[in-house]
Amino acid sequence: MIETLLRKVVPYAVVFLGSLVLTLVLTPLVRELNRRLGMVDRPDPRRINKVPIPRGGGIAIVLGVLASYSIFVLVSDRPALQGDGMTDATYWRLAALGCSVAALGLADDRFNLNPKLKLLGQIAVALLAWGWVDLGFHRLWPSIPRWVDCGVTVFWIVGAVNAFNLIDGLDGLATGLALIATLGMAGTLFLIENPQATLFYFAFAGGLVGFLRYNYHPASVFLGDSGSMFIGFTIAVLPLASQTPNSFLVSVGVPLLAMGVPIFDTSLAILRRSIRHLIRRRDEDETGNGRVMTADSDHLHHRILRAMGLNQRKAAWVLYAFAAFLVAVGLVGMALRSRAAGLWLFAVAAASVVIFKDMARIELFDAGRLLNSVAHSRDSDARRRWARMTVPFYLAFDIAALIAVFFVCAWALNVPGGRAWLRVALPVRVIAVFACLVFFRTYRTVWSRAMVSNYVRLLLACVFGSAFGSIAVYYAPTVCEPGVAAMTIAYASTSFIALVGVRVFRGVVRDVFYAIDCSRLKSRPGVSRVLVYGSGLRYRAFRRELVRRTSANDRMIVGLLDDDILLRGHYIGGIQVMGTINQAPEIIRKTGADSVVIACDIPDDWLSVVRKILEPTGVRIVHFGFYEKEIR
Repeated sequence: MIETLLRKVVPYAVVFLGSLVLTLVLTPLVRELNRRLGMVDRPDPRRINKVPIPRGGGIAIVLGVLASYSIFVLVSDRPALQGDGMTDATYWRLAALGCSVAALGLADDRFNLNPKLKLLGQIAVALLAWGWVDLGFHRLWPSIPRWVDCGVTVFWIVGAVNAFNLIDGLDGLATGLALIATLGMAGTLFLIENPQATLFYFAFAGGLVGFLRYNYHPASVFLGDSGSMFIGFTIAVLPLASQTPNSFLVSVGVPLLAMGVPIFDTSLAILRRSIRHLIRRRDEDETGNGRVMTADSDHLHHRILRAMGLNQRKAAWVLYAFAAFLVAVGLVGMALRSRAAGLWLFAVAAASVVIFKDMARIELFDAGRLLNSVAHSRDSDARRRWARMTVPFYLAFDIAALIAVFFVCAWALNVPGGRAWLRVALPVRVIAVFACLVFFRTYRTVWSRAMVSNYVRLLLACVFGSAFGSIAVYYAPTVCEPGVAAMTIAYASTSFIALVGVRVFRGVVRDVFYAIDCSRLKSRPGVSRVLVYGSGLRYRAFRRELVRRTSANDRMIVGLLDDDILLRGHYIGGIQVMGTINQAPEIIRKTGADSVVIACDIPDDWLSVVRKILEPTGVRIVHFGFYEKEIR
């Protein structure tokens, strides 16, 4: 029994240790060679390293992994890869492509290639992996068209290559994430009882561990594009090489989770850079800046360092933990098989919270800046385009709301509807209310400046539309709807509530972006912190001005002052009333405010009192008000 166990364990130990030892030996040699060739990352505002560090050290992983595993295959006479249709020729071709993508990355490390040229090289390698090596998703889905298989395979490989290339911004981050992903994918093969296919995973893991010895904080060498692109390529093609029919979790599910952190970071980078490119084109007409391939300092690791004040080692461990959680979800999901739905829902919910919280800091804020600049552009053509866009949006949201209200009312009133009732009652009621909305000219109203009379018109449209729809349904020959009166009242009132919600949604979104703006401004130096004296209409007007200027705002309201003691501790417009004007010096010290905006109508004698109270604090005093000025 012991001999059998040793016979099974020894090959894995040999490939792991061989790759580990060879990478440990080669990394210092590659590091010194790259230093002499001038392949060094020097400190700059975007980089985190404080001293020059050689890059391109990932070549040691390439040589260590491929050399050790190739020697093992030749000596042991074992098949290099285990999978449907996989042969030794497949391995050698993949090794050649791995060397090619590493060479492309090394050229970029040495000569700083044009991003488009590098992308074309990656696409060429991915096409060769599909056509020459015969990798793809056709084994998983035999009926998939070849052109679709080609496109998906190229996207999969190029996406993984760039995901690990972009995430490589902290000492040991990309290497550690790749190690977690490799172990996770090896675990899937163990769970489906295909341990022979994991030999190369062990060799790859050994190379990663060996390089991590020099790449972990404080790093003495960086992966460079040569290493990160090779890692991404290897992690992308290994599941394709070991896939079998009906093995979606093995081939796609768990690898996607294993690469979750790099993929998420890459998706955010594409979204963020695209939005910023559009903003720069609008605001500065700089068509050459802010493109998708232009580097920035807003990757996940940069944000964690800024938000948590952590060092590189702790920030890397935060991302390690998240990656390990995703891999664990995938492995447990495989173990549970059909009972994994609840676990997957939990994982999706947890990931959604993290994603939204992270996106809200930068990507959503930048999207808000772009939409705000378009909405408030002084350019007449832009404003006409925006105005044309808003009406179709209102129409689509209104129809969706009316349909949803119909089903809610039917469910609440227990209306026993059949197909005939659904085919007649639903369109009749929706069309009747919609026609009344058009008749009462609700689509000519600027709802951000609506008055009570406008909402009365909206209510009348809902009431008359619901009544006309009920009459039509009542006299329809093929439909019998019990409780027509109750349905009429319920549909009219609920429709009005839903349509009002649609119309105030824009203001809610604007306030959400203002809250995001305040969250972002809290940690930014040079931001003016404002206390507002007065919490009435002028305060709301002042706050509205700040909300409208989200794209170029450098002020944030930190609290309210109001002489009505009953308001103390309450929130108005999301801002807390912190005390009266007599308590202003203490509140200013507590909040760090550097200016006070007077947003109320006060006589001159009281203004002198306010000035006397605030003068010892040294804050700037501004009066915000509405004025009438006669123009002669």
